[in-house]
Amino acid sequence: MAKKDILRGIEYKDIDFNGLPEYVIKKKTPKHKQYLSGERILPKNITGKESLEDLIGNSFMAYNSARLKEGCRLFSEKMLGKNVTVGMTLAGALTPAGLGASSVVPLINAGFVDWIIATGANMYHDLHFAFNAPLHAGSHLADDAELQENQVVRIYDIYLGYLDCLISTDEIFKQVLWKPEFQKEMGTAEFYHKMGKYADAIEKANGLKNVSVMAAAYRAGVPIYTSSPGDSTLGMDIAGMELQGIKLRINPSIDVNETASIVLAAKRSGGKSAVLLIGGGSPKNFMLQTEPQIQEVLRLKDFGHDYFFQVTDARPDTGGLSGATPSEAVSWGKVDPKQLPDAVVCYMDSTIALPIITHYALSKHKKRALKKLFYKREEFLHRLTEEYFRHNKRLNPKS
Repeated sequence: MAKKDILRGIEYKDIDFNGLPEYVIKKKTPKHKQYLSGERILPKNITGKESLEDLIGNSFMAYNSARLKEGCRLFSEKMLGKNVTVGMTLAGALTPAGLGASSVVPLINAGFVDWIIATGANMYHDLHFAFNAPLHAGSHLADDAELQENQVVRIYDIYLGYLDCLISTDEIFKQVLWKPEFQKEMGTAEFYHKMGKYADAIEKANGLKNVSVMAAAYRAGVPIYTSSPGDSTLGMDIAGMELQGIKLRINPSIDVNETASIVLAAKRSGGKSAVLLIGGGSPKNFMLQTEPQIQEVLRLKDFGHDYFFQVTDARPDTGGLSGATPSEAVSWGKVDPKQLPDAVVCYMDSTIALPIITHYALSKHKKRALKKLFYKREEFLHRLTEEYFRHNKRLNPKS
């Protein structure tokens, strides 16, 4: 065989399939081509000069790298549409790891997140940054007994001083809570907004900028909710102060109705609802339960969230909610079944995924106008209440 024939390359049409069993040789079906219509896996060599977006587009071809690419594209191309309301959840110790400052604050400032559900622990640790109480990189291999002797608290490989971080944060927080505006019943969105005003002022007084999620949310009018307000140092401090006579009361029912009204308002205005779930746990359930609240409890017609993007390291087969898939959520009415192609789950450490998602979105999409949903809560709740009684006239106390 001539050298040029050897080097020309062998293609499918050149292969001799004679001798293969007849049952192997089947006529190509229309679906054969359909199944093989995806992007060809033939990435360019990495040179070290690529931008992050190019690296994702060229090299994230399979497994969870491909899911992350799909999620980044879903977020930047569809979820950030003008008529889409984006709700974000934060579970796991993300703010002490710096994810609040590095990723969540830029998303808020860009108008990419319209409302948030976070664990109380995330919001408590967020205050360290506003109050200039330092956290430090450490080792997960430390002797914890020795750390305790030296008044150092560990979150895996993050070190916090017991007195100069935790206790100092508690003392500033408790001083703020005695202010007159806190002496009443409220939901967590109002609570965090009032607290965010002080976080913003203290952040600025410390010569810091854009380090606190709570402060950034206050400035942007982004409401923050916590599904289990007693399950953190914030809740513990409030409970302790209740013994001293503080009048502050957190009412979780306010949050249930307000969050449902945000989703309903997005839908009734002709828009869509998107959820960006960083981790799982209670915030994930609280975000997704807005649809069963609308459909099952309030008996209002709706079909579930339109876009779903979750980053989690939890498995679905153990029955834990953190690993529950969007297809499972369809059975509860939480996700619109027609929108399942626009649902992505990436099984990955959030501390890796969230900075990548943030960078990709900021590089691909221009800033959106701030929706400032915090200031529309009363209007949304009024609309939800009116529709509720319109469809449930027998329950209307005025009828």
